[in-house]
Amino acid sequence: MTAPAAAPLAPPRPLPGGGGERDGVARAATVTAALMAAGALCGLLRDQTVAHLYGAGGDTDAFLVAWTLPEVAATLLIEDGMALLLVPAFSVALARRAAGAAQAAGRAPADPVRALLAATLPGLLLVLTALAGLLALGAPLVVRLLAPGIADPGLAADCTRLTALTAFTFGISGYLSAVLRAHRCFAPPAAIYVVYNAGIVGTALALHAAWGVRGAAAGVAVGSALMVLLQLPFFLRRLPVLVRPAARAGEPAADIALRSAARTRAAGASPPVRAADLGRTAGRAGMTGGVTAGVAAGPPLPAAPDGCATPAVRSAAGSRLVLGAGLVAPVALFALSRQAQVLVERFLASALPPGAISHLNYAQKVAQLPMTLSLMICTVTLPLVARAIAEGDTRAAARRVERDLTLAAALVLAGAAYVAAFAPQIVELLFQRGAFDAHATAATAAVMRVYALGLLGHTLVGTLVRPFFAAARPTWYPLAAMSAGLLITVAAGVPAVPAWGAPGMAAANAVGITVTAGLLLHGLRRRMLPLRPARVLGTLGRLLPATAAAGVAGWGVAGAVAAPALAAGLGAVLVPAVFVAAARAARVPETDVLLTAARRAVRRGTRNRKRKQGR
Repeated sequence: MTAPAAAPLAPPRPLPGGGGERDGVARAATVTAALMAAGALCGLLRDQTVAHLYGAGGDTDAFLVAWTLPEVAATLLIEDGMALLLVPAFSVALARRAAGAAQAAGRAPADPVRALLAATLPGLLLVLTALAGLLALGAPLVVRLLAPGIADPGLAADCTRLTALTAFTFGISGYLSAVLRAHRCFAPPAAIYVVYNAGIVGTALALHAAWGVRGAAAGVAVGSALMVLLQLPFFLRRLPVLVRPAARAGEPAADIALRSAARTRAAGASPPVRAADLGRTAGRAGMTGGVTAGVAAGPPLPAAPDGCATPAVRSAAGSRLVLGAGLVAPVALFALSRQAQVLVERFLASALPPGAISHLNYAQKVAQLPMTLSLMICTVTLPLVARAIAEGDTRAAARRVERDLTLAAALVLAGAAYVAAFAPQIVELLFQRGAFDAHATAATAAVMRVYALGLLGHTLVGTLVRPFFAAARPTWYPLAAMSAGLLITVAAGVPAVPAWGAPGMAAANAVGITVTAGLLLHGLRRRMLPLRPARVLGTLGRLLPATAAAGVAGWGVAGAVAAPALAAGLGAVLVPAVFVAAARAARVPETDVLLTAARRAVRRGTRNRKRKQGR
C-alpha cells in the first residue's frame, strides 16, 4: 500500500533556546536528563514501596514474573523497537518535507509526516489490541514459559493478566514518543516514567490491603495508561486531527485546505491528519504485511561517501519510505533478543531459593540507573544522526556517534564506580525497611556489584545500535550480535547459577553484553559509518584507570564510615571528583565537555532561583 506523494511544508521547529545546533542539543539533553532522573527516582520510590509492602519473597517473585511483560514491552515498544524504527522514519519524512519542491498550484498540500502517520497508526492499534488480549487469556501459559519453577503460579498468572494491558498502552506511548522526538519535542517522552511510576505507587498503596501483590500489578496497568494521557495533548498539538475551517462564500475547496495548512504551519505543527485518511489507510493496509508511507517527492538524497551504503529510504522512484516486514522484523527481533537476557535470568533463577529473582530485580534496577542517564545523550541526538544519514552525510553521523560513545561511557563508568563501592549502603538506604530485611540487603548488594561490571557494555550497546536502524533500511547485523551475546550469557549462566547463585547470573549477563558491544562496534564501522574504532577504544582505555581510581577511593570511604547515609553522601562527591581528575590527567577531552555542561546547568539554575526570588 502506498500513500499519496506529498509536498514539502515547513520544517520542524528548531530546538528551543536558539544558539545553534550544539546549544539546542545541550538544552534538550539537560531537560531530558532532568526528567529521566526524576523518572528514575520515582522508579526507586516504586521499588521501595514494593519492597516495603511485599518484601523479597514468593509473592514478590510472582509479581516480578508478571512484571516481565511490561519490561519486554518497554524495550520493544518504547525504548528500542519503536524508537529505532519510527524516529528515523519520521525524521526522514520531516527532512523530505523541508527539501522537496512544492506541488502544482491550486492543489491542496499533502504532507509526508501525515502520510506516514496514516500508514502506520491504524494497523498498529489493531495489532496491539489483539496482542494484549492474547497475553491476558494465555497468562497461565506465559507464567509456565517464563518461570517454570515459580512457587505460586496462580498468583503470577493473576498478576500477568493485569500487566498484559501494557502491550497496548506501551505501544501507543512509544509511538507518541517517537513522533514527538522526531519533532524535537523531548520533554513529554522523557517524563513518561514519572507518571508511570506514580501510578504504580499510588495504586499499590491503595489496593495492597485488599488485593495484596495484585495491587502492584494493577498499578502497572494504571501507570501505563497515564503515559499515553501525558503525551497525547503534545502529539495532537503537532499532528492535530483536522478541524475544517469555516468556508467563505464562493471559496474553492482547495483554498480552504491551503488556508488550514498555513494556519497549522504558523503554529509550528505538522499539517492535520484527517480521521477519514486514517480509516481508509487502515482498511487498505489490513493486517497482512508492511506499509509504504509516502514521503515528499523532491530532490534525491545525496549518495553516501566513503563506500558506506546509502540510506535505503527511497524506492526506485526516490519518493517513498518503506516500513515493511523487512524493516520492522530486524528491529523488533533485536529488541526482543536484548530483553531476552532478563528472561534468561529469571528462567535460570527460578530454580534458586525464593527471593533470588527479587534480588536480581532490585539490583538491576538500581545498578542500571547510571546507564539510563548516560543513554539520554543518544536519545536526544538520534534524530540528528538519522537526518545526517538520510542526507548522505555519513561522516558527520560518524563523528556524532563517536562523541556520544565517549560521553555516555564517561557518565556510566563514573556511576559504575560509585555503585560498586557503595552497593550495601545504597540498598540499605533504599530498601531495608518493612519486609525487606538485612539478609535481603546483603544478597541484593552482592548482585549489584557484579551487575556494575556490565554497565559499560549495556551503554555501548544502547548507543551503537541506534545508527544501524537510523538509516531506515533493513539490517540483521544487530540481531546477530545480540544473539551471539545471548548465547554466551546462557552458556555462562547454566554452570554459574548453581555454583554462585544470583551473582553468577549477573556475571554471565555482564560477559554476554560486553561481547555484543564489541561486535556492534566492529560491524558499525564495516557496514554503516566511517567510525574510528581505534580512537573510541583508546578513549575507553583511558577512562578505565579513572574508573578504578574512583572505585578504590569510594571503597575506602565506604569501609571507613559506618553510617550508610553519610558514607553514600560523601561517596557521591568523592567518586565523581576523583574520576574527573583522573580522566583529565589521562587527557580525555569529553570530561571537559561534561564539566562545561555541569557549570552551565548550575548557572542556569542559579539564574532561575534569582529570577524567582526577584518576583
